[in-house]
Amino acid sequence: MMNSDIKIVNIKIFKIDTRCRTPLKFGAVVVEEVPIGYVRVTVENREGKRGTGWGAMFLMDLWAWPISKASHGAKNKAMCELLDAYSRLIKDFGQFAHPIEIFMETENDLKRLSREISNRLTPGEEMPFLGALVSASPVDHAIHDAFGNVNGIDSYRGYGPQHMSFDLFRYLGKKYKNVYPSQFLRQDYLPEIPIFHLVGGLDLLRKEEVSKDLTEDGIPNSLDEWIKRDGVFCLKVKLRGKEMLWDIERTLEVSRIYHDIRNHIRKDLPEKPFLTADTNEQCESPEYIVEYLRKLQEREPRIFDEILYIEQPTERNLKAHLWDMRCISRLKPVLIDESLTSIEDFKLAMELGWSGIALKSCKCLSSDLLFVPMAELSGIPYAVQDLTNPSLALIESVGLASRTHTIKGVETNSRQFFPKANEIAARVHPELFHVKDGLAKTSSIKGTGLGMRVDEMEGFVDFLQENSGE
Repeated sequence: MMNSDIKIVNIKIFKIDTRCRTPLKFGAVVVEEVPIGYVRVTVENREGKRGTGWGAMFLMDLWAWPISKASHGAKNKAMCELLDAYSRLIKDFGQFAHPIEIFMETENDLKRLSREISNRLTPGEEMPFLGALVSASPVDHAIHDAFGNVNGIDSYRGYGPQHMSFDLFRYLGKKYKNVYPSQFLRQDYLPEIPIFHLVGGLDLLRKEEVSKDLTEDGIPNSLDEWIKRDGVFCLKVKLRGKEMLWDIERTLEVSRIYHDIRNHIRKDLPEKPFLTADTNEQCESPEYIVEYLRKLQEREPRIFDEILYIEQPTERNLKAHLWDMRCISRLKPVLIDESLTSIEDFKLAMELGWSGIALKSCKCLSSDLLFVPMAELSGIPYAVQDLTNPSLALIESVGLASRTHTIKGVETNSRQFFPKANEIAARVHPELFHVKDGLAKTSSIKGTGLGMRVDEMEGFVDFLQENSGE
């Protein structure tokens, strides 16, 4: 029992429909509009002090629940209702506890609520647990933020024995006796961190491809213009996973454009880019990626060497085929993403030869704080990926990446696809949202909680109240 333990006093939810500046394509999905769930939590610690915290996340069924007979509208409604239901559950939790404890002790209730809502809104189509985690994540982040704020601490300094009455043995087993998340976290935020720029399936690569009817608002419309303006050198390439020639040519062209810019326009860029390849589960088997990598190596060994890792090439149901991923990992690291939602998933992925894991803030910060020690003690790399996180969700994600030891940087896509959603938060965190030299600078993430400084965001709460569908 710790004086820093918190009890939930109140929760307020805002849902804001947010439209893409340009369509975002990944896998077989195109995203044009999706709601962001914003959550404000009021808590009390054992000393009777009260404080508030904030969290936010896209309620993106198109990513979390892509394959279904249910409509996009029905699935999205289910996720929105789950956010509401989980918030009510958390408000009624009624016990003093640490944020990780609150999440873990209500995880089964989250699953139950997900099933109940699915039975009612999408009969015969149960929401994947990934969708439930996404729905719960703004609440989870708000609780972590409030925990730090009410106790007057940086939340990331609250994950050790000084603020936790339990070690990770409770949830992860005997290997984790006397182990705490704090042992694997940086004491402070990295001052700057490389950002991964997304090259989506519909994105234009060269300026000459841009038609006159596209938006002219000062934001680049092609990859070459993004590289010129922001100096991005980490590039995440979305592949089709079904069209080998297209996938290879797309990868080669992305690299060529980078080198063209570096050789003729921005000689300050790093000598080579860091590329990652992501098919969003579209490959029928791991052999597709093996063939892709080998052909790439034959065509352009230099560009093959630029690939840092492969992300989740096959479907997310690990047990469906039990694919052995060592055929890929012998060539390049292959990181599990959509399939990773539980401790059991992690263990199975290691048995199947996955090289590492992708963390996402949309899977809940509490989960990430368990996966980091698991990855570190297993000696495997991990990345912090995106959900095209805007506004507070971007701060949460970059904050996580800059307090951990990622394989390379952090993905930040909202500046490409949802820039308007960033405008209010960017006034307080300008160098986080406006990338220069391929780096996000984190000096503005400071103070208590998750360092988001929402109280300084003039007009933020008014905006939520005026535009929320609640």
